[in-house]
Amino acid sequence: MQYNATTPIEYLNLLEKDWRKDKLNELRAILLAQPDVKEGINYKMLSYEDDKGVIFHLNAQKNYVALYVGDAAKVDPTGELLEGIDHGKGCLRFKKSIIFSETNIEKFIKKAIDIWKQGGDIGC
Repeated sequence: MQYNATTPIEYLNLLEKDWRKDKLNELRAILLAQPDVKEGINYKMLSYEDDKGVIFHLNAQKNYVALYVGDAAKVDPTGELLEGIDHGKGCLRFKKSIIFSETNIEKFIKKAIDIWKQGGDIGC
């Protein structure tokens, strides 16, 4: 889904008050806890970036919350960090039943940021 927002606060205010907003905010808190990561809007989604550019996009879809990461296999070649998370090549999909503390999503995010900061390629 696309939201015509120009700021993260405006984006959040456009979301329906349902489980997707709750899950998005939980994931958003993990992203914002990372050092040197700023939140913005890019491609009508929440974006998380540093001075080199956008690292992640976060968006509420109809049936899940999506975290767009470029190429997930470049961050987690063995799939160990993404175990239990519905994902495609570059999209991690979080449905209503997911409990973030029972996944390795925080480790995945930290590893992606570390690779990015070291100049590594995590893009599609």
